[in-house]
Amino acid sequence: MRALKVLVVVMGVLIVGGTVALVALLVQRAGGGGAGAAWQAALDQPDGARIAGIAASESGIGIWVQRPDGDRVLVVDPKRGRVSGEIRLGR
Repeated sequence: MRALKVLVVVMGVLIVGGTVALVALLVQRAGGGGAGAAWQAALDQPDGARIAGIAASESGIGIWVQRPDGDRVLVVDPKRGRVSGEIRLGR
């Protein structure tokens, strides 16, 4: 009877460990983990500027920036982490 209890506990630990390993592998392959998943973008905005909103699309990330000289939307390329365009109100 004692051997059966030990066997059940060991098999339970193996099932939990295998499930954790499987989930970790799926997250890694899906691109959700690892050091390469993070990126940085320098917006190079003047003092007093602040981010008022962010929106994502398939082609890029739009960042609404409020600056002392007027609002604008910066379009950031997520693959390169660089500003690829800027939209300003014109008169």
